[in-house]
Amino acid sequence: MPAHVHPAPSVTPRTVRRAFPVGAAAMSPSGFESPARDSVYRDLGERLTELMAEQTDFIANISNFAALLFTSLPQLNWVGFYLLHGTDLVLGPFQGKPACSLIASGEGVCGRAALQRAAVLVPDVHAFPGHIMCDELSRSEMVLPLFKDGRLIGVLDMDSPELNRFDGADSEWVQRLLQQLMDGTVVPEWRLAPSGGADARGVSVRR
Repeated sequence: MPAHVHPAPSVTPRTVRRAFPVGAAAMSPSGFESPARDSVYRDLGERLTELMAEQTDFIANISNFAALLFTSLPQLNWVGFYLLHGTDLVLGPFQGKPACSLIASGEGVCGRAALQRAAVLVPDVHAFPGHIMCDELSRSEMVLPLFKDGRLIGVLDMDSPELNRFDGADSEWVQRLLQQLMDGTVVPEWRLAPSGGADARGVSVRR
């Protein structure tokens, strides 16, 4: 094998792979309940460590991250990244149906999360003013900002075909995983938003 080709990392097989299918007894409107949820997210953290053991590349790591969430968590129909590009968010690595390729700052759930630099949880996307519909099956959504050293890179977008799929616990767990992801990833300088508390348009944001 040529020296520049890196094989897929060897990840220890685990029993958790979409462990809670839709309709299972452990399911709740928000996906699944503690302690089952905590166990699944801890397992994801361990598997993420294994996937990143010999890899720091930005695109490689966020691609595997999206696939890891999509294939491991229940009641999801889309998981992916929108990355900051000038004043806009441009589609990055994802799992699911083809999606909107460009979102202006402040527009839709993703644009709002980027503008506010804060998590946005939408229990019913049809009740969210200005929601951008990329998959007609989506009913609820969670978007989390992605940071490297305090500077915005983009957002993680997670969609579900179920109403009220996401709650504060999901947000906290996934943000921990995002921090773990960024701690082990080298991000090109040009992908980082300007420092100093400005949003994608250079406007000061109150947190």
